Amino acid sequence: MAKSLYETLEITDKASEAEIKKAYRKLARQYHPDVNKDKGAEDKFKEINSAYEILSDKEKKQQYDMHGDNMFGGQNFHDFSRSHGGGGQGDLDDILRQMFSGGGGFGGASGGFSGFGGGGFGGQQQQQPNLDIETSVTIPFSVSILGGSHSVSVNGERFDIKIPAGVKSGEKMRVKGKGHAQGGRAGDLFLKITVAPSPEYVREGDDLIKTFDVPLYAALFGEKIAIKTLEKEIKLKVPQNTKNGQRFRVKEMGAMNRKTKVRGNLYLEANIVLPKVDELDTDLVEMMKEKLSSE
Repeated sequence: MAKSLYETLEITDKASEAEIKKAYRKLARQYHPDVNKDKGAEDKFKEINSAYEILSDKEKKQQYDMHGDNMFGGQNFHDFSRSHGGGGQGDLDDILRQMFSGGGGFGGASGGFSGFGGGGFGGQQQQQPNLDIETSVTIPFSVSILGGSHSVSVNGERFDIKIPAGVKSGEKMRVKGKGHAQGGRAGDLFLKITVAPSPEYVREGDDLIKTFDVPLYAALFGEKIAIKTLEKEIKLKVPQNTKNGQRFRVKEMGAMNRKTKVRGNLYLEANIVLPKVDELDTDLVEMMKEKLSSE
């Protein structure tokens, strides 16, 4: 049985959860549009994200492992994503979510919402048909941290929802009155939030961790380094004798705690980049050999 989702992430179907995540992070960094300007890199990046969304979800992975590429009409995932992604990555995501949730009918329209948070889905009246709609939505990592508008598609209709800053995977959003309508009654739309992983950031509670490159000169003698964050570019003063893995705290540039309304911190972790010896001046290399020799 063909299982091309695993080929997309360049792993076997025996890969563990940790191996799947590791492969995703490696490929996401390699094909991220901000890094890779080659033609086709953006489409490849979208395929990688969609494949990871399925294989990192236990229920979706179980379905795919059972049916393989038959779920894509026998096409491999590359061809399937090309034929269904013409309207944008959001359209492909919607198709995959409906496919892996059983393809049930959806309904709803734009409107305000409330009740974003924990707890089960809303109940229904006794002896009354359930008019609520339950589905899921994947939001970009940056939107989960900073908040903002996110476009969703339900029952072929696309509309925007407002995402508050600091949300986490597993939280639920209720859009009032946007479920199925019948006899003058309307159910609610319930959206389960999944936050897409980031190739650059790791979230630990309300704190964010980001690795940044430090040239050897800056590590030895100190220097200001420009670093792009989710919000803006900042200048970080790296002191002399900075060690590899050393962390620098940037206060209140992490995730918002939605209960306390206090933001976490951003921790920047130094990755010291060593120069290539064969690109250094010969006299400098010889002097370094002499001075740094352990003998």
